[in-house]
Amino acid sequence: MLNRKLAAALGTATILLAFALPAAAQQPTAATPEAGRRVTTLRAEPPQLVIERGRTVPLSVTGYDAQGAPVNAMIRYAGSFRALRIRDGQVLGLVPGEYEIVATVVVPPGSPQAPPSVRVPVVVRWPEISQVSLSTAPGRLYAGTTLRASAKAVHADGSVRPDPAVTWTASDPNVATVDRYGFVTGRRPGNVTITAAIEGKSAAMRLVVPPFPGASLEARVSQRTARTGDVVHLSAVVRGRNGATLPDVPITWSYTYLPDDSIAAPGATAAIEDTMFVAELSGVFTILATAGQLTDRVVVDVRPRDVVQPIQMTGQGSIRHVHTSDLWPWTGRNGRDYALVGTWGGDGWAYVYDITDLEKMVKTDSIRVDARTINDVTVSPDGRYGALSREGASNRINGVVILDLADPAHPKVASEYSETLTGGVHNMFATNDYLFALSGGDKYVIIDVRNLSQPRYVSEYNHPDSYIHDVWFHDGIAYSSEWGTGVVVVDVGNGKYGGSIEQPKLIATFPTKSGATHEVYPYVQPKTGKVYLFLGDEIMSRQGRAWAGTRYELNRPGGIPQTMAGYTHIVDFTDPKNPRNIARYENPEFGSHDIIVENDVLYQAYYDGGLRVIDVSGELMGNLAEQGREIAVFKPYDPAGFTANAPMVMNAMPWKGHILFTDFNSGLWAAKLEPRTTPVP
Repeated sequence: MLNRKLAAALGTATILLAFALPAAAQQPTAATPEAGRRVTTLRAEPPQLVIERGRTVPLSVTGYDAQGAPVNAMIRYAGSFRALRIRDGQVLGLVPGEYEIVATVVVPPGSPQAPPSVRVPVVVRWPEISQVSLSTAPGRLYAGTTLRASAKAVHADGSVRPDPAVTWTASDPNVATVDRYGFVTGRRPGNVTITAAIEGKSAAMRLVVPPFPGASLEARVSQRTARTGDVVHLSAVVRGRNGATLPDVPITWSYTYLPDDSIAAPGATAAIEDTMFVAELSGVFTILATAGQLTDRVVVDVRPRDVVQPIQMTGQGSIRHVHTSDLWPWTGRNGRDYALVGTWGGDGWAYVYDITDLEKMVKTDSIRVDARTINDVTVSPDGRYGALSREGASNRINGVVILDLADPAHPKVASEYSETLTGGVHNMFATNDYLFALSGGDKYVIIDVRNLSQPRYVSEYNHPDSYIHDVWFHDGIAYSSEWGTGVVVVDVGNGKYGGSIEQPKLIATFPTKSGATHEVYPYVQPKTGKVYLFLGDEIMSRQGRAWAGTRYELNRPGGIPQTMAGYTHIVDFTDPKNPRNIARYENPEFGSHDIIVENDVLYQAYYDGGLRVIDVSGELMGNLAEQGREIAVFKPYDPAGFTANAPMVMNAMPWKGHILFTDFNSGLWAAKLEPRTTPVP
């Protein structure tokens, strides 16, 4: 049975196409909204679709008038843009599941009749599995020990099936047994074959189970005291009867817990993964090591992390007549500080604020370009130029607008660039010499902006069968968030992986289980040298959850507050060829948006959850929201906002001891963490 929960989580009401496909190709006249008035019926051919993931199938929707004659009307398509792509009469399946495409006739504004529509059920299936392979965790299976086996299923195109349903069997259960999760337990000495079967394909491994040789076991931990959220490393030494160390004996780890408060403590208080332990609550934890008949234990005392700081609002640059999108602060060449702010559905307006005094932010200028939305704004690190992304331009050319910041309080339009960007630019990233700009959710284009008046095409990267939402550049590597594909990592000048700015080269991809990878931020942790990728979901539906959210309406003043879902995945990307999803930041009643990490602090725009400031120091594991790592939360309630008292934080970043963030309903804000105070007895 296909995963209906996944389909619901991805959201099936998102508009895929704002432009139209001809309803009847044989008609010589152009399709217009006026023709939609004559349509009484829509028919889809075929009436339902079954698509193999990564493949396309044709879909034709035709409008007919009351006499049954075809009408060359404009058709709008809606569906889950993360799971499906509709283009030129073809539907591409991206994420397996059950979905629905809704095709609706476009009629002129103010038409009295409801436009006809047709619903097309869509099933996206996984490709057939071509090969199964097996591996085991490090160690050797002895009688009385347990070793986990893993099965990898590969499709014919080389892609890997995530979380395949595996049927495990053991040839001789008297020698070894295997459970549904692949844990193999040796029962007595002998030979045994373990088999994994997945959708008609299988693989087997032969194991020799010798007698258990251990005589003693000593459990060890990297530290006896820790704070909630600290990763404690586990190790064990098994010795034989002659005192020699036996390094290949597998260890089973578990723990017991004595809480500080047995009434308040929840059921799950810590986690063990491989040889790492992390506690989410304070208390005394007894770590148990087991191998064969041997056991040992060691106690870890876990104290509260205690990182909370007061946070105070210091200023607001109010924008209440339209929705606010992104911000970017910079220091101008005149030595003063400024912020560039975009608007969503705001008829192409962007604003410039002098933020030198964050208690008295002053709007110094406004810029209007041909766009419905300026979703993203950015400024080069040297403050030489800025850029505005454009979506919904009246001429459908879109592209980016390059700003000359020689006079930072009053930027001037230096040029516009639209080559291969006509589908709309949702996000960008600026370096001093190059601008990375997304093109219609399909790819990113790299533009040479050394000459602001004559920007020049350099190259592009388009990952096959993938939707892109964001790109971030660090150390010659471009990290792009691409919904169901996950994060796509490309060498665009690092050189270590064979790529350059002129010839980008793929390094690796890493999918998230949500299939909704929307935001990416690469962070090199100073003390450990680890490379962490913070990957944010964006799920605009809470369907199937206890708090299902509201039926909000965008771009209507005084409407209902919006509600979101999704969280931030944290991937250890130190070895790009072996990335590991190790942690997350999840508050299940809210949804994640933009991310910045600086000096081991995560600044998370968490939509209706407001601004979240989180301690991400040290190794990371588990859910950071449950470990006392939250430093501060601020929710910008504005009684005069576009939607009153409805926090919807879009973007947040640290700036000279403060935190700047934009709220969808109320504009630009500044806040500051206050020093912790010691209570007076």
